Amino acid sequence: MRALGGATVAVCLLWQPIMAQTEVVIVSGLGGDSYHRDLFHGWAVQMIEAATDRFGVPVSNITYLAERPERDPDLIDGKSTKKNIEDVLSLLIDAPAPDGIFILLIGHGSYQGDESRLSLPGPDMTPKDFAHVINRFRSRRIVVANTSSASGEFIAALSGPGRTIVTATKSAFERNDAIFGKHFIGAFANDVADVDKDDRVSVLEAFDYARREVAREYESDKQLLTEHAQLDDNGDGKGSSEPGANAPDGALAASMFLTGSAETMVVDAAGDPELAALHEKQRILQQRIADLRALKSKTEPEVYRRELETLLLELAQTSRAIRSRKPESRQP
Repeated sequence: MRALGGATVAVCLLWQPIMAQTEVVIVSGLGGDSYHRDLFHGWAVQMIEAATDRFGVPVSNITYLAERPERDPDLIDGKSTKKNIEDVLSLLIDAPAPDGIFILLIGHGSYQGDESRLSLPGPDMTPKDFAHVINRFRSRRIVVANTSSASGEFIAALSGPGRTIVTATKSAFERNDAIFGKHFIGAFANDVADVDKDDRVSVLEAFDYARREVAREYESDKQLLTEHAQLDDNGDGKGSSEPGANAPDGALAASMFLTGSAETMVVDAAGDPELAALHEKQRILQQRIADLRALKSKTEPEVYRRELETLLLELAQTSRAIRSRKPESRQP
């Protein structure tokens, strides 16, 4: 949490690959009615629980900014106003610790005056508003996930080196309520998106799962698909609907994970040297996988595939061993 002018406010998920310390901050915008306020709040709570329960992010590293902080003052840290968002991002520019930033936007979007907007209490925010602050960051890996409707314009405005931009829609003209956020957040909250079984969910895995589930839900309801999610992580300002390891977009997103701190592992393994050793082995394997993926373009395809399969198998075995040694997994 951060104090800003006497109020605790925040706007982003601070994201770091492998086991670096992270900070999770979620922004829920203007709901407009009680149904959507409850819906957006529920999604935010689900993401908070995923961060703490599944991925070991310390509670002290999580902040949540919403339309009505009074609905849950113990959980919500401040109001999701344009000023608070800009002020907190500005503070993060010179923050010493994490060098990864993930901005998660939940709410309604619109297109007015030739600009996309995220609906907020008070003045809305446009892609240019976010870019004005984000462009001041240097040497940071940044993820911006805008799960609102009419969010497609955020890609062109925010795209750049080291950035992964996710939007719920392809353009600003897809204005119907978007369900992408439900499935994107659900990918982190549930055991449904970890394709390579490494006990982590990358931004790419979450995006792919959400995109498929959105299409399935529309088809099940016999409705025409009115939202087409996009991901851009190669800095060209153009989103892909089907990113992947061999596609123009997807390589950077595949290396971004929500993870806990090294301190979380130590607490988890306290009093059990073998469990501590397994955690260390897991960390090393995760780092080797990340390093290998970073060198994919410079590695022979067959060598890359063989080495990745070997590392993923060893990581899966190690992760199973960790789960079997945790107290909740043991028989009395």
